[in-house]
Amino acid sequence: MPRAAVTARAVLRPLMRLAWRPTVDGAPHVPATGPVILASNHLSFQDSVLIPLAAPRPVAFLAKAEYFDGRGVTGLLRRQFFTGLGAIPVRRGANREFQSSLDAALGVLEAGGAFGIYPEGTRSRDGRLHRGRTGVAWLALASGAPVVPVAVAGTDRLGSPAAVLPGTGQPAVRFGRPLEFPAHRGMAGSARARRQVTDEIMDAIAALSGQERVHTYNPPPGDEPG
Repeated sequence: MPRAAVTARAVLRPLMRLAWRPTVDGAPHVPATGPVILASNHLSFQDSVLIPLAAPRPVAFLAKAEYFDGRGVTGLLRRQFFTGLGAIPVRRGANREFQSSLDAALGVLEAGGAFGIYPEGTRSRDGRLHRGRTGVAWLALASGAPVVPVAVAGTDRLGSPAAVLPGTGQPAVRFGRPLEFPAHRGMAGSARARRQVTDEIMDAIAALSGQERVHTYNPPPGDEPG
């Protein structure tokens, strides 16, 4: 992790705890070293702030490249903020966006890092847990990394989903026991294996979050307001 990111993380963690007073459970379930995937439900933009700062080790998430743009003091502070979170810039609309995102995530795991992903694909606008997309299973099977299920709650009350600064409320994050899939090792290319692994991951997230399940997908990001 770059020195600037380490410094920013060291500053942001105590600020987040002071501002949000989050409840964090199960952090010891996150392996201290080696590649690991943190697969979470998704209620708000703030999830990508809470999880990396609540986790016991740096966690990389994908983020819109626009968050890294901008000039002047505001642009600099925003870049420092997202760099401190370990965010990886991805420009929407670029060719092969989906595969390039997975390749970026795989690079983090191959380097022994932790990568966070939302199997639902986008925020749940109704608070229910939607069907998982199989990119998370592809990552797990292609990398061999364990998957730690994560449940967040209360982040949808922290202000606007597009806001960077925290609002009010007390969010919570729960880390579950790592999942591994030895029966599907080497089967990243199998759609059936990816579906089975994804469903198992979603079951674990549901057990942590207590959300109502919906067996349909969230609308794609292009159809999501905000």
